[in-house]
Amino acid sequence: MPAPAADALLRWPDAFGSRFAVFVDTEEEFDWGRPFSREARATTHVRALPEAHAWFAGRGVPLTYLADHPVATCPRAVETLLALLQDGRSAIGTQLHPWVNPPFKETVNGYNSFAGNLAVELEAAKLRTLTDTITHAFGVRPRIYRAGRYGFGPNCAGILSGLGYRIDSSMRSGYDYSGEGGADFTQVGNQPFRLAPGLTELPLTTVYTGRLRRGGARLYQRLGTLHRGRGIASRLGLLSRVALTPEDMPVAEALEAIRTAAGEGLRFLHFSFHSPSLEPGHTPYVRDAADLKRFYRWWGEVLSALDRIGVRPASLSEIIEALDMACDPRGISAIAHGAGGL
Repeated sequence: MPAPAADALLRWPDAFGSRFAVFVDTEEEFDWGRPFSREARATTHVRALPEAHAWFAGRGVPLTYLADHPVATCPRAVETLLALLQDGRSAIGTQLHPWVNPPFKETVNGYNSFAGNLAVELEAAKLRTLTDTITHAFGVRPRIYRAGRYGFGPNCAGILSGLGYRIDSSMRSGYDYSGEGGADFTQVGNQPFRLAPGLTELPLTTVYTGRLRRGGARLYQRLGTLHRGRGIASRLGLLSRVALTPEDMPVAEALEAIRTAAGEGLRFLHFSFHSPSLEPGHTPYVRDAADLKRFYRWWGEVLSALDRIGVRPASLSEIIEALDMACDPRGISAIAHGAGGL
């Protein structure tokens, strides 16, 4: 992915303040160490969603659930999520896992697990099917999309715009999946930007910490060519790449990333995790009860840190409203600049 054009970048309106949001990849359970399978569609972990939802709601944090096809076609999962959405602030969105989402016309393999690698007709058909399924199940048309495995491709923006989506959240700032057949996002920063008329990219936040953090993605890539280069740089406090997720990210690094982001004026922090991590045994991140305790402890420390520095939670509706009022770096409003209807 090339860096977004300067006039596509959007600046959060002053009234929005400094905010954060939590997006949940709400998906089926599968063995992360085995090949993809169309048969892996279990969603037993949804029984853990109400407790987690109540935990976040008790701290004033709405959740946006990005549901995929196995979730949206499971009556128990739909019933559970419908009850959670009654809080009036949480929201439902879309996540596409091509290997479990009809129509099934592609070979199941790693390359095709990135939706952006599919033929445009097939990617569009899968997205239409999923969008219609979620609309029927939840009684509301989803407004935000994430490609599973961050599988954004050249046709995705056009498809999403045609389906009426307002936000794409498929790009993971600073990460490169090209070695697996996916996209390279190392030139994509944390700032939202216009993808197509009415469609905004809201990248997952990545923060570089350490004394050499100004080197960013480029220096991090170079360190990757050296034996243990990234690990040594991190241990010496020179450069670390921090994703805002409790999954395989130590809380001390997340807290340092929050301090760094606040000090550098980053106005929006985009957090995420996978729903199967809410019950032990489904992901490599939460294997047992001790891991689950660490998961919630991570969030407790992170939310306390955000509260101390005045970074407030934002709902999906509040984010879309702010993007409606957003300006590009030259001070031109998005609506006046031809991006009305975000």
